[in-house]
Amino acid sequence: MASSFPIYVISSSIVRPENVHHSGREKIHLTPHDLDLLYVFYPQRGLLFPKHNKDNQIIPRLKASLSTALEIYFPLAGRLVKVNNHEDNTLSVYIDCDGSGAKFVHAKAESVSVNDVLQSCGSVPDFISHFFPANNVESHDALVSEPLLALQVTEMKNGVFISFGYNHLVADGSSFWSFFHTWSKICLNGSVSNIKPLVLKNWFLDTIDYPVHIPVSEMKTPPRCKTTTKERIFHFSKNKIQDLKEKANNEIGTIFPKISSLQAVVAYLWLSIISHSGLNREEETQCKVAADMRQRLNPPLKKECFGNVIDLATATTTVGEMLDHGLGWTALQICQKVRSVTNESYKTSAKNWTRNVKIPKIGVTTRLADHSLVVASSPRFDVYDHDFGWGKPIAA
Repeated sequence: MASSFPIYVISSSIVRPENVHHSGREKIHLTPHDLDLLYVFYPQRGLLFPKHNKDNQIIPRLKASLSTALEIYFPLAGRLVKVNNHEDNTLSVYIDCDGSGAKFVHAKAESVSVNDVLQSCGSVPDFISHFFPANNVESHDALVSEPLLALQVTEMKNGVFISFGYNHLVADGSSFWSFFHTWSKICLNGSVSNIKPLVLKNWFLDTIDYPVHIPVSEMKTPPRCKTTTKERIFHFSKNKIQDLKEKANNEIGTIFPKISSLQAVVAYLWLSIISHSGLNREEETQCKVAADMRQRLNPPLKKECFGNVIDLATATTTVGEMLDHGLGWTALQICQKVRSVTNESYKTSAKNWTRNVKIPKIGVTTRLADHSLVVASSPRFDVYDHDFGWGKPIAA
C-alpha cells in the first residue's frame, strides 16, 4: 500500500485565457444569494481516469486547452475585489474579469494505484486530500490571494486524477460542470468548434441596488476552528433506491406530491444520522437541499446561464417528530420545501438580506451548519461525460 504522503508536486503555475482583453467583461456584480456564500468552502470534486498513454505532452495539452476554455468561461479567470464604501462604513464585492487566470497544479503519486482509491470499503483514504488543490479555502480568501479556480492533475501508477476547487460566488455546480465538459472537449478535439458563447447571469433581482453594501462588521473573519472530520462513501444500488422511493410514497399515500428517488435517499440518510446523533427529542434539525433557480424564476433564465443561481430549500423539524413519523413523512418535508422555493421566495429573501445583512460563517453557531444535513452537488450533473483524450472517468 502507498505510504502516508505518496504525492509530490511537480509544478504549480497560473494559466490565463488566450485573449484577456474584452470590452464589457470587466465587472460582475454579486447578488445577495452569491454574497451569502462568502464563508463557504470552495466546492472540490475529482474524477479518476484510466492511465493515459506515454504521451509526454499531456500536461502542456491540458494547460493549452484550459487556456482556451478560460477564454470562453472568462469569469473563472477573474479575481474577487473589495471596495471600501467610506460614506456608510460598508464594503462591496465584485468579480473583476481581468484574466488573471486559474491555478494549475501538476503532481505525481507513483505509488498509488486506482485500486488504492476505489477499494476503500467506504472510508475515504487519508491521502486523497492531497489530490485536491483548494483544501480549506473559503470564498472570502479570494479577496486576499486565492484565484477563483484551482485545478490539479495527479499522475498515478495506473491512472490520472483530475480535480478542481472553485469559488461558489462565481459559479454553481451546473455552471462548473459545463465548463469542465468544455475543457475536456477542447483537449480531446483540439478546437472550439460548435461551442456557444457564454450566457452570463446578467439578470439582477428587482428593487435591489448594486453593488450591494455589506457592513464592515459582517466581513470580520472568525478564527478557523480545527475540526476532526471523517469522510465516508455510501453506495446505493438501483434496486435499493427504488425500494426506498416506493416505501416513502406508500407511507404518505396518494394525496401528497410524489417523492423522488433523491428525496427518498436523502430522507433515509437524514433519519439514520439523527437516530444515532444523541440529540434530545426537543432539538431542531434541518436538511438543506440546493435548488437550481434558473427555470423557477420569472422570467426564467436559460438553462446554460453561467453563474451561481441556487437557493437552499430548508426542511426543519424536531428530532422527536422525525423519529416518530419515519421515512415517508421525512421525505415529504424535503419534497414540500423544494417545491416552496419559487421566484417570489427567491426575490423576497434577497430583499430581506440587504435590509439585515447576516453572512453565515462556518465554525461558529450558524443556520448553515448546526445539526444539519446539507446536500451538495446533484445526481443530474453528468460527471462521467468527460474525455480528455484517453477515455472517460472510472469514478467520481
